[in-house]
Amino acid sequence: MTIAFVFPGQGSQSIGMGKDLDANFSVAHEVFQEVDDALHFNLSQLMFEGDIQELTQTQNAQPAIMATSIAALRCLEKESGKKINELASFVAGHSLGEYSALCAAGALSLSATASLLKARGTFMQEASQKNPGSMAAVLGLSLKEVATLVHEASTKDSLCFIANDNCQGQVVISGHNEAIDRAILKAAEMGAKKSVKLPVSGGFHSPLMKEAGEKMAIELQSTPIVTPLVPIIANITAEAETDAQKIKELLVSQVTGSVRWTESVEYMAAKGVTDFIECGNGKVLSGLIKRIAPDTRSINIGNKDSLEAALAFLG
Repeated sequence: MTIAFVFPGQGSQSIGMGKDLDANFSVAHEVFQEVDDALHFNLSQLMFEGDIQELTQTQNAQPAIMATSIAALRCLEKESGKKINELASFVAGHSLGEYSALCAAGALSLSATASLLKARGTFMQEASQKNPGSMAAVLGLSLKEVATLVHEASTKDSLCFIANDNCQGQVVISGHNEAIDRAILKAAEMGAKKSVKLPVSGGFHSPLMKEAGEKMAIELQSTPIVTPLVPIIANITAEAETDAQKIKELLVSQVTGSVRWTESVEYMAAKGVTDFIECGNGKVLSGLIKRIAPDTRSINIGNKDSLEAALAFLG
């Protein structure tokens, strides 16, 4: 059994996330308390019993999703008596999940990760207000076909790009509103099963986020990152990275670049990963992994019951 730990991105938030772990495991409670302290804000109360609209705001959703992921991982480490480098061969995260993966692998402290993600969410929101945009999921077209689609839907002043290659037949595009609208119409002409706008507030993972990337570069410059205990598969390269300085550079590129999730999972499977453990709220990544690498197994840890199942799975 060769294991990779994976960490979800934005969209996996829901009210009640992490509450069961907090109630049952002191190590989880400590995670949520540390994140609250780092942000000078009772994020855990918002997560456990707050308003979904407020939780979905980018600057809240990003640290909340990360906190739940790290709480789940810390519970697994405590209950199994093993650290992540004794359990996993790789870590990887989808978009903001890359920060969770770095924290999980000891490259970033928990408080620094929370602060970085709040800043990242704020910068992305500010960039969205300056350069309005949107995102859409295109289902049923190949990555190559979507590359043609975004090229043909773009004009000199209205551009769209590939934002996430989630799995075969599920590609997310991002860019100016008019270009995304054109792309949705064109996708239907090209035979897409469905194209739907996503409930997000901007054109994330595209050059519309350039200013957010520049601000993140400044934030990361003053944030200590050390060599991870486990290699991380970077969104931008879809390859294992362990160099701390290179990781910082890739985190900046990730703000405007594409999340190469399909290739990331294929890379890990090719390196011998047989089992994926998704740490955090929901099972989005587990679903994608089943489509990308059907010969591997995926389980999720998001509450007490799923943690116990994971411990039994690990033997």
